[in-house]
Amino acid sequence: MNGIQVFLAAYAQPLIWLAVALVMLIIEAATVQMVSIWFCLGAVAAAIAAILGGSIPVQIVVFVVISGVALAFTRKFVKKVLRVKKTPTNADSVIGAIGQVVEPIDDEAGTGRIKVEGMDWSARTTDGSKLPEGAKVKVRSIVGVKLMVTAIREKED
Repeated sequence: MNGIQVFLAAYAQPLIWLAVALVMLIIEAATVQMVSIWFCLGAVAAAIAAILGGSIPVQIVVFVVISGVALAFTRKFVKKVLRVKKTPTNADSVIGAIGQVVEPIDDEAGTGRIKVEGMDWSARTTDGSKLPEGAKVKVRSIVGVKLMVTAIREKED
């Protein structure tokens, strides 16, 4: 056997683990979220176990344990760093505002418009009720391009 064959025979298992680590690193680099870095660390640890003479079951256990421990200890940090923050828009400013129905709201017919803060919006009621033109409503949420509203009942004196 030549030198390369001897090297490959002696270090086949560590090389396989290092190839797994490289593939995991490439996958990590190709994605925008952390998805495989923990497996990369586990594969490097398994390669070290293979170099030290660990059997295949020992290498697999090292891979699983190190990957799991790395995931467990970095999960909070990763969630904090990768937290997606919702950016409020101008449309969000109408949530909680009071408006007036300018076209009767009928969820079954798919009709209804309100005017709120000087803007005209299509609207639906949160409870499916019908509201006549001129009714006062409170905006509860935005679903797509429609405002979800509830009727405001006038206090009786």
